Amino acid sequence: MALSRFRDSARYWRSPLLPGAELLTAEYHDHEFTSHWHDTYTVPVIEEGAEWFRYSGTRHVAEAGSVPVINPGEIHNGARAVDEGWRYRVMYVPVDYLHDLASEIAGRAQPLPWFDAEVIRDIDLARRVSRAHRLMEAQAAEGPAPAPADLLAAEDALIDALSTLLTRHARTRAAPLAGAPDEPRVEVMKALLAADLTTQLRVADLGVAVGLSPFHATRLFTQATGLPPHAWRTQLRLQRALAPLRAGVSVADVAAAQGFTDQSHFTRHFRRMFGVPPGRWQMA
Repeated sequence: MALSRFRDSARYWRSPLLPGAELLTAEYHDHEFTSHWHDTYTVPVIEEGAEWFRYSGTRHVAEAGSVPVINPGEIHNGARAVDEGWRYRVMYVPVDYLHDLASEIAGRAQPLPWFDAEVIRDIDLARRVSRAHRLMEAQAAEGPAPAPADLLAAEDALIDALSTLLTRHARTRAAPLAGAPDEPRVEVMKALLAADLTTQLRVADLGVAVGLSPFHATRLFTQATGLPPHAWRTQLRLQRALAPLRAGVSVADVAAAQGFTDQSHFTRHFRRMFGVPPGRWQMA
């Protein structure tokens, strides 16, 4: 018998138990995530179906019961890997929260946790992450004054899930032996792209700033970051849009402040990255 396919449905929400974090409950079939990054650790658990994504130069498939963690700042995309699509839950965990938890577990200051690019296949961990997410979602749905026992249970489950993730699977990111000779040029181009997101730039401007032709400037930037300059700048605009959206600034004003042509331009790119339009994300 053919399996029924999932529909494109996503809900972002927040919990006081994980300050500064976004949480996502979603299922997808037709939606495809464009290449993007997050400033947080992305900690998903696939509950049904399967998703494929390109990450760290390799195509991966995450099936039900897996936890495909993405490190902060790392470019990835995503789409269905099976006919029916996939259903999952995601915690976008702030870097400071997970770093502090790692230090608490060790009893001393720790380097920033890092996770291998391979999909984590640990069914016990998947159950813990799913349970924590579900309990926090139920607690958040109860309104501003949940029962203390429910709040305690949700926080216990959250700490248990992320502690298990850290103790079983976290690594320390190896420091590069030496900076690449072109790294300063890439940083100069990043700074120019990020300085004022409302300023129109051309590839020629980047080339002049680093003493390269437009072709060589674009090639160097793309090789170093995984995205061409215009796509990298668009992702930066989207990341910088989150704080004002969270603060209640109108979608139109956020779009203009981040240098998008208009609100529809902003909405189109936002949906490709987050799976929902900015107005719905903001309502969370």
